[in-house]
Amino acid sequence: MDNHTKSFSSLLISLWFTALLILVEMVSCARQHRRSFLAKEADLVTNLPGQPDVSFKHYAGYVPVDKSNGRALFYWFFEAMDLPKEKPLVLWLNGGPGCSSVGYGATQEIGPFLADTNEKGLIFNPYAWNKEVNMLFLESPVGVGFSYSNTSSDYLNLDDHFAKKDAYTFLCNWFEKFPEHKGNEFYIAGESYAGIYVPELAELVYDNNEKNNDLSLHINLKGFLLGNPDISNPDDWRGWVDYAWSHAVISDETHRNINRLCNFSSDDVWNNDKCNEAIAEVDKQYNEIDIYSLYTSACKGDSAKSSYFASAQFKTNYHISSKRMPPRRLAGYDPCLDDYVKVYYNRADVQKALHASDGVNLKNWSICNMEIFHNWTYVVQSVLPIYQKLIAGGLRIWVYSGDTDGCIPVLGTRYSLNALGLPIKTAWRPWYHEKQVSGWVQEYDGLTFATFRGAGHTVPSFKPSSSLAFISAFVKGVPLSSSRVETN
Repeated sequence: MDNHTKSFSSLLISLWFTALLILVEMVSCARQHRRSFLAKEADLVTNLPGQPDVSFKHYAGYVPVDKSNGRALFYWFFEAMDLPKEKPLVLWLNGGPGCSSVGYGATQEIGPFLADTNEKGLIFNPYAWNKEVNMLFLESPVGVGFSYSNTSSDYLNLDDHFAKKDAYTFLCNWFEKFPEHKGNEFYIAGESYAGIYVPELAELVYDNNEKNNDLSLHINLKGFLLGNPDISNPDDWRGWVDYAWSHAVISDETHRNINRLCNFSSDDVWNNDKCNEAIAEVDKQYNEIDIYSLYTSACKGDSAKSSYFASAQFKTNYHISSKRMPPRRLAGYDPCLDDYVKVYYNRADVQKALHASDGVNLKNWSICNMEIFHNWTYVVQSVLPIYQKLIAGGLRIWVYSGDTDGCIPVLGTRYSLNALGLPIKTAWRPWYHEKQVSGWVQEYDGLTFATFRGAGHTVPSFKPSSSLAFISAFVKGVPLSSSRVETN
């Protein structure tokens, strides 16, 4: 055999092997795609009791985050009402720590199905955020809602970093189940103690994107959005006290005593017994009203009677134990809505439809897990360094505040954001929706801060239409309306 013939034979063999490798890869990809499709379709929700008729699909179920410990997080995903493969994906987290994103975000605020006050089913939300984006609600960490671990020690080790790592693992595994959304623009949003969860998770995603050259591991993170968030302990607590005083909840004398006895420049504000005694007067006055919505009626139903927040233990131990208040809302158009949500998610047929149980062994679902709240280890005192890092990294960051929330008030948020020292890009101005002032907004170099006029702690439940306009502007990266005149 001459050299020419040998070369030709070698080329044919090489081409044959290349074709074989391509075929193997195609078969492997096809199998992986089929596994993803089957796993996703197994989570399709088809018979949710009381659900309004809709044209979009939604999925619910579990994603494992630690197979050796038997740890899995529960999610509920709503495709966008149109063009879901093109629309951005938003992950929503509620805080607490220990409160359910399904019970709050999905069913009381921004999901397409809201709790019906007749305690029998759901009603359609005309201002659902999946009009603009794909919405993914996550119950995090384990022990919240339907999320669980088969290893009891996991529940004793919960802290800010534990939650962050599990949420990241969840995302990676969720994208394997829903690969068609891997390339979508991705945003993380949340409220209250998610003010810690969200920047922590965003930083982890950002860092891993920077480290990994493998595009298959890349998550297309573009920014995050936070409402009435915990940001920085000293500024948040100082704002909490000043807001109570400026809104006539406490007296001048109480305010003076607190400022004299409490060191708000320290991360450990409550290590002073005299300070705790002065702060107790703020709690005493807030116990008379709804701290989450100063100007609406408090719940008089079962939630008010049985709630930990109404107990003597809460009133005595809240600040002394340095615990934070979870984002529990007992106000709004129906201040007892938590009761309706609890009834609905404890129905066996509802849990079965959501793939959260077999419909026989009914779980005791609660909107907030108080054991998690009591035992939480607060590792992070401030996320301002993360803000600085991710602003420098080019992520879009918007923060908003309902201005009638006394729990994490607008004043504390302003103190925290002012500590960043960002240059002002656009001066403080009103922003409009439906020809009315929805609130005020200030654009900094790298961050936008806005208020919602007359909204409490869970802003979308108070201002649903304005909130939908807000998320639309955020994902499009356009300024909030500066005119009463509406433009198409």
